[in-house]
Amino acid sequence: MPDDDWKLWMPASFRADRPAPIMLTCDANCEWWRTDSYYNSAKLKAGTNDASTMQNLEKLFNHYRDIDKSDETDVIGVEGCMQYFADLGVDLEEPVVLVILTEFNAPTMGEVPRQGFVDYWKRLGAAEIAAQKDHLPILRASLVTRPDTFKSTYKHTFKLALAPTQRSISLETALPYWRLLLTAPSLAWNTPTTPWLDWFAEYLETRWKKGVSKDLWEQTGVFVQKSLEDESMGWWSEDGAWPGVLDEFVGFVKEKRAAAAAAAEAGGRVSMEL
Repeated sequence: MPDDDWKLWMPASFRADRPAPIMLTCDANCEWWRTDSYYNSAKLKAGTNDASTMQNLEKLFNHYRDIDKSDETDVIGVEGCMQYFADLGVDLEEPVVLVILTEFNAPTMGEVPRQGFVDYWKRLGAAEIAAQKDHLPILRASLVTRPDTFKSTYKHTFKLALAPTQRSISLETALPYWRLLLTAPSLAWNTPTTPWLDWFAEYLETRWKKGVSKDLWEQTGVFVQKSLEDESMGWWSEDGAWPGVLDEFVGFVKEKRAAAAAAAEAGGRVSMEL
């Protein structure tokens, strides 16, 4: 895919001129979405009328593939992908885009392989756009309600973000993807006393400024999960096999917390004097 086409799919940082990401509205069925019942029922649907489902999915795939007018027979290109998500009613800066492309096993942003597209929707028994739209609330919720979905999507996003011929992604590319994956309606990387994502972005932009390797990307995902489970960082050890940038980030967090505690103490003294 040409570099200019690939750049069309780099998510912008949340800009003032863009609408806020669509938030999930949970109704009475929300708890049902949190279980495997939905996925099991989808598998049952997939077993009905397989021949018709396959025929309709192949036809739907070919429709979007042909939009790009390329010689590729088994890949939907950039323009076709953009039209597909528009027809689904999904904004390209919604995190659910990453969930869907991960399920398709897309090799990069702006490319959808035939097998991944057909196999995924066949498994869910959704051979038409209207039926696929019905799955969107569950897919949107899955980044929060299904840890395995978040982990697989997070891991695959590095592959999606990787420019052709590159082995790492620039910080300017990585940060918007981190914000997309680690901000509500996805998994929000914040705890009661620590704005982790904001501090991480500040640290990287002021003290790191280097590219992001696959190892750093994946270890950051582990760090996110552990910090959400225990914001006190009782799990942290200087002898742990973490990338150096995360070791230094822990020191940065401690500095921030100490400064906040000192400011709070000073504010308390002023209040008492008044």
